[in-house]
Amino acid sequence: MSAAQSPSATPLIRLAAVTKVYGTGQAELLALKGIDLSINAGEFVAIMGPSGSGKSTAMNILGCLDTPTGGQYLFHGAHVEALTRDQRARLRRRFLGFVFQGFNLLARTSAQENVELPLLYRGDSAEVRRAAASRALASVGLTGWEEHTPAELSGGQQQRVAIARAIVTQPAVLLADEPTGNLDSQRSVEIMELLQGLNEAHGITVLMVTHEPDMAAYARRLVHFVDGHIASDEANASPTRPLAATTRSH
Repeated sequence: MSAAQSPSATPLIRLAAVTKVYGTGQAELLALKGIDLSINAGEFVAIMGPSGSGKSTAMNILGCLDTPTGGQYLFHGAHVEALTRDQRARLRRRFLGFVFQGFNLLARTSAQENVELPLLYRGDSAEVRRAAASRALASVGLTGWEEHTPAELSGGQQQRVAIARAIVTQPAVLLADEPTGNLDSQRSVEIMELLQGLNEAHGITVLMVTHEPDMAAYARRLVHFVDGHIASDEANASPTRPLAATTRSH
């Protein structure tokens, strides 16, 4: 059991003896070799490891973008590995939000419209979409930037739009894959402080893949993958705090 977990807590997410095999015969690759991982609601977990360690494969399985070859994946107690493709898609839309390194915004579409997109797919009315997108953009500090296209925004602002899009459906879990990978150090810190705030103020469970120790230091739990195994899983006793908050505390 991880030092970050309470013995009495019922995990929001649980991977039990999960394996993932790609290819067959001589081309077979065992990407995950029996992973056991439990994550409680409200955690902020950084998943780290070198290229080929299995961290991205695990993230894809957690995000219902891929399925395990063996083992169990439980989400709110439901066996995700037994769901159909359509059922997994519904789980993604209802419970999960995604943030990617490359932002993945529609280039000729305003920030407001980019953020509304998940609600459009869900079938919400234009009025509901607009109000929810405005709230999400405000929560990431982009009030007044609603009508700007990605080309009119900095990299940090584009990632904020991407985060607003990810949280507009009020997901239980935010999965962030190298969210600061395309940003300079100052913008990276701003994004990490934003993710930390969403976790602490709104209770969103954050799972973040990163290769940057400085960014992982904002998380409250650190999981290291090596060669398809979890090499270590430990609490971060002293997460990095926003400079403003540190200053106010003195």
